[in-house]
Amino acid sequence: MKIRFSVSNLIQSAAFFLLLFMISCTEKTNSYSVLDFGAKSDGQTLNTKSINAAIQKCHDQGGGTVLIPAGTFITGTIHLLSNINLHLEAGAVLSGSKDTLDYMANESPLFSEGYTHYGIIYAKNARNISITGEGQIHGNGTWFMHDLSKLNDLYRLDKTVTRQGLSYMKAGTISEDGPLYYDYRPGMLFTFDHCENIHLTDIYIKDAPEWTMRIGDCDNVAIRGITINNNPLIPNNDGIHCTTSRNIRISDCNIYTGDDGIIVTGLSNKNPDMTDSIGNKTGMAENVTVTNCILSSRSSCIRIGAGEHAIRNLVFDNLVMYASDRGIGIFSRNESDIENVNFSNIIIQSRIPSGNWWGKGEPIHISAVKDIAGGNAGKIKNIRFSNITATAETGILIYGVPESIIEDVLFNKITLTINPGKNTGTYGGNFDLQPAYPANLNIFKHDIPGFYAQYVKGLTVSGFELNWGKGLQPFFTNGIEINHFEDIRIEDMKGSPAFELKDLFGIHLSDGAGAILQNNEGPGQTPISTIKLNVR
Repeated sequence: MKIRFSVSNLIQSAAFFLLLFMISCTEKTNSYSVLDFGAKSDGQTLNTKSINAAIQKCHDQGGGTVLIPAGTFITGTIHLLSNINLHLEAGAVLSGSKDTLDYMANESPLFSEGYTHYGIIYAKNARNISITGEGQIHGNGTWFMHDLSKLNDLYRLDKTVTRQGLSYMKAGTISEDGPLYYDYRPGMLFTFDHCENIHLTDIYIKDAPEWTMRIGDCDNVAIRGITINNNPLIPNNDGIHCTTSRNIRISDCNIYTGDDGIIVTGLSNKNPDMTDSIGNKTGMAENVTVTNCILSSRSSCIRIGAGEHAIRNLVFDNLVMYASDRGIGIFSRNESDIENVNFSNIIIQSRIPSGNWWGKGEPIHISAVKDIAGGNAGKIKNIRFSNITATAETGILIYGVPESIIEDVLFNKITLTINPGKNTGTYGGNFDLQPAYPANLNIFKHDIPGFYAQYVKGLTVSGFELNWGKGLQPFFTNGIEINHFEDIRIEDMKGSPAFELKDLFGIHLSDGAGAILQNNEGPGQTPISTIKLNVR
């Protein structure tokens, strides 16, 4: 059978489909400009009510887009509702009010530090919410800060156990690295509490006064292409903080913060709302991927751990970390178990900061210790590092304790160069386990090998290349030092101790059972110097 089409038939068909297209383009799409609700882009008018009115109208009509056009809109807390896309056009700025009374009261603060208000974006028990566009959200955090604070003796430290003794963070000294101090400030710039299906794309976020973003007890979150540019002198202005949430994808972001960059924790709300029916119901922080991001932090660029809930199934790949107090930090405290975490294809540049910051320049830090009297650390196991290039001012640290042995950790193809830094003499030569209990475990004197581990089981170090810079302090010691271990493997290492001294070694092992050493080389392909003490 043959089917024939005439020219007139084709013209009629084309006209019909064109009519359908025109009809579809003219259908109402539920898009609302905040200008139509009285908002003004003069940089002076408080627009909180106008913006929230636009969101409420859009929500009542079944959802859609609320448009923030070009201009500067002063605002307090915006309450984002289900099925709303808040779209910031190019040139649009949502600028946080400089009066904390303009922000919504926080009915359930996470901390006891007086953060009684939310920030600019707040959503609770909401589905299908997004913030998109090329506009900017400005927290004005610096406005709430005072000058650089003087260091004081009230900080939770036992200075007598530090290498520098009572000269460590000497009272009255001002740190050029901060932190700044404040009398009051708004709360977390973005708060998503028990939400599902969150999408954040392309927006530019600046100068958060506290945590930039808290994703708490949420499920299905996608964050792509955003920039967070905070004042690094402000304490606690973390980047993306994921607390007991799951199914999170973060990619192609640029994050610069005065505290941790991207965080996955098992924290829970101290006063949970039992009516919450949306979000993560598993009680676990799980299924998180972070790819193609650039990070800088006054603490850890990537931090995993805190709180009491389990954390598992995380992937971090193709990252650059620079000018940071730590590169990667994994911390088990409060009985939170951490497992199944992969890091790959990462460049790290870390340094020792001055001031009351956590971290002493470690490119990689893993620790499991209690942080309160009567508490217990959780378990850390099945952690993988592959293809890492790091330049740092101290070594890699893995610190377990007898009741929380760190298990099944693999380091594969790691290159580490250790150089002296500006603050090495005044802050270096210490291990920093903050937060830890008792106080003498927070920061304490310890020699610094290139790679140190204790209370580990099933540790493998393969293809580790260690380079020492010139002018190092004498507290730098062995290439690799491992104490209190079971079943470890070190192979294809290239390195040496920091200095050519008879009591320093390329590999130093003690108090352990089951060690395999293969193809390890010192300078000039000479066999690496090794000492084994009480190794079975």
